[in-house]
Parts: sequence; structure tokens; C-alpha cells
Amino acid sequence: MADVSILPGAPRKPRRRWLRWVLAVLAVLCVGGYLMYRQALATEAVALLDTADRMLRGGDGSIREVAAVRYGSDPAQKLEMFLPADAIPVSATRTNPLPIIVFIHGGGWRSGDPHDYRFMARALAPQGYAVVLAGYRLYPKAQYPGMLEDGAAALRWVADHARGLGGDPDRVVLVGHSAGAYNAVMLGLDQRWLAAKGLSATALRGVVGLAGPYDFYPFENEATKLSFGRAPNPEETQPVVHARAGGPPLLLVHGTADTRVRPRNSVELARTMSRAGAPTRAVLLDGVTHEGLIMMFARPFSHDPRALDAVLPFLARVTASPPVQAHGG
Repeated sequence: MADVSILPGAPRKPRRRWLRWVLAVLAVLCVGGYLMYRQALATEAVALLDTADRMLRGGDGSIREVAAVRYGSDPAQKLEMFLPADAIPVSATRTNPLPIIVFIHGGGWRSGDPHDYRFMARALAPQGYAVVLAGYRLYPKAQYPGMLEDGAAALRWVADHARGLGGDPDRVVLVGHSAGAYNAVMLGLDQRWLAAKGLSATALRGVVGLAGPYDFYPFENEATKLSFGRAPNPEETQPVVHARAGGPPLLLVHGTADTRVRPRNSVELARTMSRAGAPTRAVLLDGVTHEGLIMMFARPFSHDPRALDAVLPFLARVTASPPVQAHGG
């Protein structure tokens, strides 16, 4: 059986009466700010969230960019790589290269820029990881399977170049949000795309899907019709069809209040993986929306630690050396 967990919000602590007025004002400001950033994310203005995170963290002092390159000829085929600011310089003798997180952004396969997701590097790199923010061609320049071909090409770049920059290409975890979670999970389950780039099925230590669509055929909304409507075998575009044992461990995180990509996507994939012999955990965060899940990795919203509390133990376990052959979080 699949392991499905619902993590409630933290209980409120009693507060002193004299603070109530001040807290009420702050609550109004926080709600207003939350709604503003939620609207910004809904309109794909993720750069606003990244700017706020950078300001509230006091800049980019916790991370160091070591690469900003193109892995293909299209401008969208680009990536950035970051290390913790205190990581040993690559010019020095390095006996412990860092495990690598490759993050793939969302945007309905029509929008998004990896540069706007540097808050993911600020959140994850100081935990002891090299973080790669990978872009991919978007509609109308690319349709299925273009996003998967680009993801595999980005992983090929990581395999070829990351070690010289301080990362360990033998310990790579894919993380994606929304459309990017679809890309990440498909790259982990459908072996064709990595194989086409000369990468083995063991190239990934794990995959984390944040609010991903994994079971959405027949195509009903505009984004899926545009990016998948011309697929010759549309059923094969669905991650649930490729559920299998022997692949990388999956962690599927979803908000119960997600009305854009329903949490049943994560629950159903976890169940299908478990039936296939790969016990997989779906973690449902109570009251969290589609945009709210990715916002939990950025300040000021990272005060709710549930997303990081679900993801970080999984990352630590699957990137341990030697690899841990188990699924779920």
C-alpha cells in the first residue's frame, strides 16, 4: 500500500493580551503580502518572489554561482549551478564533492525562467548541496517530448561537467514543481529519455515532485492540450503508465488545497508505484495551495517548515553513499 501522509499546520501558541493589536496589524499585512505573492505566482511573476527572498535573506551571500551556460542552441536551453558560499573552491583538492539537486521550474510548459528560481538555491544549497536550475524549451517552440529531451540534455551536461565545478554527478536528485515535477518524474520513470543521451537508469538517486500532474489524460485544459495534444500515443505521456520497480525513489508532495493540479495526481501515482513493487510516499500538506507549495521554499513563507521538513530527509537519505535502495520519504 502507498504511504500517504497529511501534515497539519503547526498549532497556535497562546499570546499575551497586549500583543493582540500589534499582531492583528501584522496579520493584515501578512495576508495582504501573501495574496500579492500568490497572485504574482499565478501570473507567472515568480521573479517578485525571488526578489523578496533575496532581500529578506540579505542578498546572495549564502550561495556562489559556479556556472551559467547553455546546454543547447535554443536560448531556453540554459542552466545555472550554485554551491554553498563556504564550499571548498574547485581549485583546491576536493575529496567530497557535493550531491547535486537539479531543479526544474513550472509554468504550464508555456512560461518560466530558471533564473527566477534562485530562491530554491538559497534554500537548498546551504544544506550541503550543489543546486542546478535548469530551463527547457517552452510552447510553442517545443511540445511533448521536447521538455523531456531537454531535461535529459541538461542531465547530460551535469554528468559531463559538474564534477569539475564541485558537484558529484553520481549523486543527482531531480526536483520539480508543477509542470517541472511532471518533467522530473517522467525522466525518472520513462527510461527512453536518459538512454537517448547515453545516461543509465541509475543516473538519478531520487526524484521529488512538488504539486505535479501525473495522471491527466484525457487532456482537458489548454496547457495540456497545447503541449501534449499532438502526441501520437497520448496515454504514454502519463507518468502513471510508466510506474515501475527498480527506478529512482520518488517523493511526491502536494497541498490539499491545490485546485490547479489536484492532489489525487500524487496519491494515484504513489498507489500505482506501490502496486508495481516500489513503495512510494505521497505527503499531503493540509491547506496548502498550488502556488503556496513552491512559496514555502522562499522567505517570508518558509516560516512554515512543512515542505522542507518533508524534502530534506528524503534528499539526505537518497544521496547517502552508498545509495539507499528504497522508495518513499
